[in-house]
Amino acid sequence: MRVLVTGAEGFLGRGLVSRLPEALPGIERLVLTDINMSRPSPVSLQGAERRSGDLGDEGFLDELLETEFDLVFHLASLPGGLAEREQDLGFHANLAAPLALARGVARIKPGARFIFASSIAVYGALSSSPVTSGTATRPMLSYGAHKLMTEIFLADMHRQGTLQAASLRFPGIVARPPTESGHGSAFMSLIFHRIAAGEPYTCPVPADSQCWWMSRQAAVQSLLHAATMQEAPAAPVQLPVLHADVGSVTRAIEQVSARQARIDWGADTTLQALFGAMPPLDAQIAVKLGFRADPDLDALAQAALKGD
Repeated sequence: MRVLVTGAEGFLGRGLVSRLPEALPGIERLVLTDINMSRPSPVSLQGAERRSGDLGDEGFLDELLETEFDLVFHLASLPGGLAEREQDLGFHANLAAPLALARGVARIKPGARFIFASSIAVYGALSSSPVTSGTATRPMLSYGAHKLMTEIFLADMHRQGTLQAASLRFPGIVARPPTESGHGSAFMSLIFHRIAAGEPYTCPVPADSQCWWMSRQAAVQSLLHAATMQEAPAAPVQLPVLHADVGSVTRAIEQVSARQARIDWGADTTLQALFGAMPPLDAQIAVKLGFRADPDLDALAQAALKGD
């Protein structure tokens, strides 16, 4: 099996790469790529190739796809907040690049498995009604719009049989490194780091803000499950999550870290509308397909604080 991981240098990518040797023992060739592959690999992968480059660069993409990949994990993207401020960069990274990559993979290896890391940003502002497979998508950010357009494109390729494409809708995954501040949902990760370090933190949303939570451990398992299913799901998959308010997660972090939280609660209505007003989620379809959320908030906190 020949495997490509884009965004391999990122938070989710590093978590996935660390699991690949045990999860996919039949890998013959593994290529890891990101815009700048400067950090040491999180694990020792014999024969793994590390390539720095821009997927939107036609020359780099052609060179990359000289390998006929059987499986592609496309995780590379520009964070939502940054993509909103830098529109050209956002379009380039979050729409043009994944479309070009998918077309290139299908041209070189028709029928390859293509796993796309999408986002709950495709929904936009939600009502209080539970989210189901029939919930409308109304993105409020370019990031979400680009993810949705890529989902549609990949679903059409799946219909045509040119790719076995699967789009997985992820929530804010915790706990991202404190340096990754371009995400609008950064507060969901920073609260873990600040409490564990015993530092004060001004959370931009109120304690009763309802969020969808997923650890990197659960996110990686979802990617691996999508890669090893007998058939890739044709429709985008809304992954199961933990639905809890920030205050409850804070108490779980205190329990696991044995630190007392020192938090001032803010009232950023925009952030709360996008990430802190999440309704209950009906993910029965994903559960029947074998996808799983973190077991509970304590398990979430333990996984989130584990780091690399």
